[in-house]
Amino acid sequence: MQDLTIALAQFDQIWEDKNANLKQLDDLLSNLPQDTDLLLLPEMFHTAFTMNGELLAETMEDSLALNWLKQLSQEKNTAIYTSFIVRDNGSLYNRGVFVEPDGNFHIYDKRKTFGLAGENEVYASGNREQIVNWKGWKINLQICYDLRFPENIRNGITDDGTPRYDLLLYVANWPERRALHWKTLLQARAIENQCFVAGLNRIGTDANKLTYSGDSNVYNALGEPLLPSEPGFNGLLSATLSYTELNETRVRLPFLLDSHYRLFNN
Repeated sequence: MQDLTIALAQFDQIWEDKNANLKQLDDLLSNLPQDTDLLLLPEMFHTAFTMNGELLAETMEDSLALNWLKQLSQEKNTAIYTSFIVRDNGSLYNRGVFVEPDGNFHIYDKRKTFGLAGENEVYASGNREQIVNWKGWKINLQICYDLRFPENIRNGITDDGTPRYDLLLYVANWPERRALHWKTLLQARAIENQCFVAGLNRIGTDANKLTYSGDSNVYNALGEPLLPSEPGFNGLLSATLSYTELNETRVRLPFLLDSHYRLFNN
């Protein structure tokens, strides 16, 4: 299995200004390394985390966001994961999209909407998991507040003897006041699920006067960070994930196999 190089675009989103955010990203991503296999952009990437969904929602059939992501994915020859506001069948969703260079895409509707911010009153909750296969890696798509609910993403062994997934992705607008939770829970998800975890968060201050320190990182299956801790850093972060290392960890410490027997053979 090939290694996977992942880039995280940590930047200060401009409140509810789609064109300004796309311009920022055009500038930021002009230096995206050519060997990038997967790019993460923050939650609600071109509006920031807003409850003005009625005003800012797009349909999948006529979406500025999706069309821009498809073009970028093709130009950079990399998959992209992020979320934006979508109207679908009369409901609004905080919808994750995993876009591939050939134009194909997969969707994940955020299952745990953030009640503290009233997200649950504006956006409908998703009702299914989404694991995609990209370059041989099985990748589980998540969004921000989902991070607090490990029961929804428990890894395990499938009938063919392989783990359900290899990499968890979290794109977020996670306030600095709970940065400790963000970093601790990302690390915990990696350890308990014996997988890589990539968490991308924004920086700056939004219109609700909430500040964001970023603290984006990638953790290996032992919970070790692969990137330096750079709160407030504006720019691209990059890490290469070794499937050989992941497999060796799982063989040396067969915790997923034990979990499988407890979950399914009792």
